[in-house]
Amino acid sequence: MKSTRILFMQTTTFILFILGLVLLIGGAELLVRGASRRAMAIGISPLVVGLTVVAYGRQFS
Repeated sequence: MKSTRILFMQTTTFILFILGLVLLIGGAELLVRGASRRAMAIGISPLVVGLTVVAYGRQFS
Protein backbone atom coordinates (compact mmCIF):
# COMPACT_ATOMS: atom_id res chain seq x y z
CA MET A 1 0.00 0.00 0.00
CA LYS A 2 2.77 2.41 0.90
CA SER A 3 4.81 1.63 -2.22
CA THR A 4 1.75 2.28 -4.41
CA ARG A 5 1.33 5.70 -2.84
CA ILE A 6 5.01 6.54 -3.33
CA LEU A 7 4.85 5.44 -6.96
CA PHE A 8 1.75 7.58 -7.49
CA MET A 9 3.48 10.61 -5.95
CA GLN A 10 6.60 10.11 -8.07
CA THR A 11 4.55 9.74 -11.23
CA THR A 12 2.51 12.85 -10.42
CA THR A 13 5.67 14.84 -9.71
CA PHE A 14 7.23 13.74 -12.99
CA ILE A 15 4.11 14.63 -15.00
CA LEU A 16 3.86 18.06 -13.36
CA PHE A 17 7.56 18.68 -14.02
CA ILE A 18 7.19 17.84 -17.72
CA LEU A 19 4.03 19.95 -17.97
CA GLY A 20 5.81 22.92 -16.37
CA LEU A 21 8.76 22.54 -18.71
CA VAL A 22 6.49 22.46 -21.77
CA LEU A 23 4.60 25.55 -20.58
CA LEU A 24 7.85 27.39 -19.88
CA ILE A 25 9.23 26.68 -23.35
CA GLY A 26 5.91 27.58 -24.98
CA GLY A 27 5.69 30.85 -23.08
CA ALA A 28 9.25 31.78 -24.01
CA GLU A 29 8.49 31.05 -27.67
CA LEU A 30 5.40 33.27 -27.57
CA LEU A 31 7.36 36.06 -25.89
CA VAL A 32 10.11 36.05 -28.51
CA ARG A 33 7.71 35.81 -31.45
CA GLY A 34 5.54 38.62 -30.13
CA ALA A 35 8.51 40.86 -29.42
CA SER A 36 9.97 40.20 -32.88
CA ARG A 37 6.68 41.03 -34.59
CA ARG A 38 6.30 44.28 -32.69
CA ALA A 39 9.90 45.25 -33.34
CA MET A 40 9.62 44.61 -37.07
CA ALA A 41 6.40 46.66 -37.11
CA ILE A 42 8.27 49.71 -35.80
CA GLY A 43 11.49 49.06 -37.72
CA ILE A 44 13.78 47.51 -35.10
CA SER A 45 16.04 44.63 -36.13
CA PRO A 46 15.00 41.18 -34.82
CA LEU A 47 18.60 40.69 -33.69
CA VAL A 48 18.34 43.68 -31.35
CA VAL A 49 15.07 42.32 -29.97
CA GLY A 50 16.58 38.87 -29.41
CA LEU A 51 19.59 40.28 -27.63
CA THR A 52 17.36 42.47 -25.47
CA VAL A 53 15.17 39.52 -24.46
CA VAL A 54 18.23 37.44 -23.58
CA ALA A 55 19.76 40.31 -21.59
CA TYR A 56 16.50 40.84 -19.72
CA GLY A 57 16.25 37.12 -18.96
CA ARG A 58 19.83 36.96 -17.72
CA GLN A 59 19.13 39.83 -15.34
CA PHE A 60 16.81 37.63 -13.27
CA SER A 61 18.74 34.37 -13.34
